[in-house]
Amino acid sequence: MGLFDWLRKNERGQNGDARKWRDAWTSAVATLDADAVEALDAALHRHPPFADDVEIEEEMLDGLRQLLALERELAASRLPLIDTSHRVVGADRCHFSVPVSMPDDPAQPTGRLLLTSTRAVFAGGARTPAVPWHAAGEVGHAGRDLLVALRNGEAQRFRCNSFADALCGAAIARHLMRQARSARL
Repeated sequence: MGLFDWLRKNERGQNGDARKWRDAWTSAVATLDADAVEALDAALHRHPPFADDVEIEEEMLDGLRQLLALERELAASRLPLIDTSHRVVGADRCHFSVPVSMPDDPAQPTGRLLLTSTRAVFAGGARTPAVPWHAAGEVGHAGRDLLVALRNGEAQRFRCNSFADALCGAAIARHLMRQARSARL
């Protein structure tokens, strides 16, 4: 068996199972399917495992669990409240604070992403970009990235340290955007 045959076999085998698992995880995140957690966990820990190292998938599953818990709180209108004295927060209430980087910025600065009652703000690097919730068009996640698209077509991408941070940050940001829109009506 040549190297390329071995690679193709692995793509169809373990990688195919990993791809199916990730597709199921993506679906569970999109639909907030709490029932999927048990099946995903069982598939992840079956013997033999579908990959030699499932650390990323374990992190993804933990992110889903944290997202589901957060969504229950948000559905009950209970936003997390972060006690911070960071100067960029000012008089706003802070609901989320995590270390991030900005991979699209040429300097790729690292700092903190703070989601407040009025805006998303990055504190770090030479500039402090802020996105007021009324100017945000969409919020989403891609892997460990939290994406904030503005109504004017621009976007900010924040690279989080974990799937949980990206998923939960996106959920809180969407909640704050909805609040800002309903307050303007």
